[in-house]
Amino acid sequence: MTTLSPFSSPVGIGFIGVGVISDTYLENLNSFPDVEVLILGDINTERAAAQAAKHHVPASGTAQDVLDHPGVQVVVNLTLPATHVEISSAAIAAGKHVWTEKPLGLDRESTAALLAQADEAGLRIGCAPDTVLGAGVQTAKRAVLDGLIGRPLFAQTSMQWQGPEVFHPNPGFLFAQGAGPLLDMGPYYFTTLVSLFGTVEKVAAVGLKASEEREIRVGEKAGTTFPVEVPSTISVLTQFAGGQTGTSLLSFDSPLARQGIVEIHGTEGSLIVPDPNMFEGRIAYVRPFESFGERPPEQEWIEVTQKGPATGRGLGLLDMVRAIHTGRPHIATGEVGYHVLDVMLSAEESAASGEFVTVESSVSEIPAVPADFDPLARTV
Repeated sequence: MTTLSPFSSPVGIGFIGVGVISDTYLENLNSFPDVEVLILGDINTERAAAQAAKHHVPASGTAQDVLDHPGVQVVVNLTLPATHVEISSAAIAAGKHVWTEKPLGLDRESTAALLAQADEAGLRIGCAPDTVLGAGVQTAKRAVLDGLIGRPLFAQTSMQWQGPEVFHPNPGFLFAQGAGPLLDMGPYYFTTLVSLFGTVEKVAAVGLKASEEREIRVGEKAGTTFPVEVPSTISVLTQFAGGQTGTSLLSFDSPLARQGIVEIHGTEGSLIVPDPNMFEGRIAYVRPFESFGERPPEQEWIEVTQKGPATGRGLGLLDMVRAIHTGRPHIATGEVGYHVLDVMLSAEESAASGEFVTVESSVSEIPAVPADFDPLARTV
């Protein structure tokens, strides 16, 4: 079993999967002195070699080459969602800690088994999105914890636009089982809400398809159609263990583009939270009126100064590495990733049945990222 000792500096990282998102991971991780990317692996070894050359990574090859590399202590799993559990399980079996892109898996059974495997091996799993560890959402979280808006009562979130077929040359997988706006974009919004409010106890949802087929608009396949397997619009009601409620709209059918909306309403104010798909953004709040005449005056927005690291993807992995080094829990845990998956699968089941669905999993209290967390300071 691979462990991180106080003398393991920097920590060796290997990638499995080097698609488009690997660029931002590599740019950031290569700037963090606590970690060192040693090898990139992909089913397309030529692509792995090209990325390695681009980002000055010393080695490349297959997934197995990454698992066999003696210096790799953490595997970054950037493969397709359908193979997340398989690749993460192989990394755990090879004695490596794992950071995986969202979602953690696509079903409860195999994903729960993965967490049990890691626990038995004494290894950590971290799960995206780590955007919620950025200065934007974390500043808002600290404001809520400090009582800025009193007791939080309910949340509203929205992600709506006309859909990825207007820019993506092969968008069919985004409308297939295991995707749709719920599983593709939902992790950002539900992870934020779980980070703020904790465990979701039950959900209700309704969904629809604007059409059974959609047309690709760009690229070599423009003009061809593909099937829509899951709701392309879904509205989700969440009930939290702490008593709060949430309403969330996720849609690939809206001519009006409106994304990144997260609002938290409390007894003493309403707070707008930055886009959970980003690491930074505006935080502001309004206070309730004491009284007014026939017409309410215009509400005054009060800005909240953002505090914390301005960085990108890889922040959650860095926090996990430092947490392993010091023996503390990390923040973007597999437990959180599993609960968010459970919430989304429960929403799918509710939309199909027309009934509330109880969410069986739960999460421990999720700590805030300290405002002075510095990704560029060597601590390992």
